[in-house]
Amino acid sequence: MTKTKTTDFRPNDYVVYPAHGVGRILSIEEQEVVGIKLELFVISFEKDKMTLRVPTHKATEAGLRSLSSPDVVSRAMSTLKGKAKVKRAMWSRRAQEYEQKINSGDLVAIAEVVRDLHRCDDQREQSYSERQLYEAALERLTREVAAVSGSNESEAARKVDDLLMSRAA
Repeated sequence: MTKTKTTDFRPNDYVVYPAHGVGRILSIEEQEVVGIKLELFVISFEKDKMTLRVPTHKATEAGLRSLSSPDVVSRAMSTLKGKAKVKRAMWSRRAQEYEQKINSGDLVAIAEVVRDLHRCDDQREQSYSERQLYEAALERLTREVAAVSGSNESEAARKVDDLLMSRAA
């Protein structure tokens, strides 16, 4: 097994795993799997009550990254202020694109999904699938904003909500 840049992350670091969002590295452990010794990051996703083990040599390939910089967070927040861009494609196609953006782990792309799927009280009701995608994107966005700013999730959610509402006004 060739080892690549594995020392980027340390126990107690917050990291972003694209398919699950923000988690915290509990430890780096060695396990033997099918006769091969593997070094693994043990990542805890507290909110989901989930623990994930990612081989250290596959971490970057899997999309594991450190938290976004404050600059990226401010770009994502300014994305929320923009006008919603809703394509005229079929919903199934748009839903696929939104899902890809959410699972990309790119904070600005996630902010675009939140912006595009946000509904004000005076707008038409969201479908179930729209609501699910919106909530998934919103949760990922607020968790990372909270982790980067050092605040709790409810404060981050309030910031995001204020931006979305100011855009509508």
